[in-house]
Amino acid sequence: MIKVGIIGGAGYTGGEMIRLLINHPQVEIAFIHSSSNAGNPVSKVHADLVGETDLHFTDQLSNDIDVLFLCVGHGDAKKFLEANAIDESIRIIDLSQDFRLNATASINGRQFVYGLPELNKTAIQSAKNIANPGCFATAIQLGLLPLAKAGVLGDVHTTGITGSTGAGQSLSSTSHFSWRANNISAYKTLNHQHIKEIHQSLMQLQENDGIYVHFVPWRGDFTRGIYISSVIDTALPLDEVKHLYKEFYKEAAFTHVSDTMIDLKQVVNTNKCLIHIEKQGHKIAVHSAIDNLLKGASGQALQNMNLLFGLGETTGLKLKANYF
Repeated sequence: MIKVGIIGGAGYTGGEMIRLLINHPQVEIAFIHSSSNAGNPVSKVHADLVGETDLHFTDQLSNDIDVLFLCVGHGDAKKFLEANAIDESIRIIDLSQDFRLNATASINGRQFVYGLPELNKTAIQSAKNIANPGCFATAIQLGLLPLAKAGVLGDVHTTGITGSTGAGQSLSSTSHFSWRANNISAYKTLNHQHIKEIHQSLMQLQENDGIYVHFVPWRGDFTRGIYISSVIDTALPLDEVKHLYKEFYKEAAFTHVSDTMIDLKQVVNTNKCLIHIEKQGHKIAVHSAIDNLLKGASGQALQNMNLLFGLGETTGLKLKANYF
């Protein structure tokens, strides 16, 4: 059994991490850390787990584990590792953005590998530490990687809409029900924090520096999921583009190319990414959809754990979509 510790277990990604791990056949959860909830039953905070687990939160740490999940906010993972001595034998999977970029991918002698399995599977399998990708970054990259490999990306114009859980569990004016209901708004236009990691991954496959993703994110009137549409100029015929995608993802465990238009409901509560491609004239539109809390966070983190420990990639992740 793989012994697991979780830091930041009270938030949305922590809750999803717990939900997945308690049903994983090869995992034993050693502790779930939350200073503000120490001593409380996990099911008191995550009511969806009533009857599923008797685990309690703790404010104590233990090095008697195999892997540590950092389900904390951006900036907090770095602070945690600076303040706490984690045995070097323990593997770390960080869900924050602190170690995703090459320039900031190490701390205390630990080197982090960018954990997008469709791009870095071999490196993940031999890694010690994983920087889990961002949710928007995952959906956008999976929609563009085959074109980067073909060397045909230039300017990419991308729009994407996300549910309220993407803003985290702490209440804010733009995540409050009365603001979100019957409302849509753009935010961080052309300046989203995930753009840098997207460019880094695309240029891993297409070495010229002519790629630029112009990204406008939107807040949606729903709780979970991300739907992306990216528009690219290309003279390639649609059939050739589809062939590029199906070849690139033919061995991917969770990313699938659909010949029919995709819906957000097809991926919510799963670790899937679905992709559909359309073409008009010299422009193609690539649509990609994921669950922001699963393939965009905790599900992908578990996928990475499976790869780290030589398990089947889909172990503990065979989840059905909430389609109706």
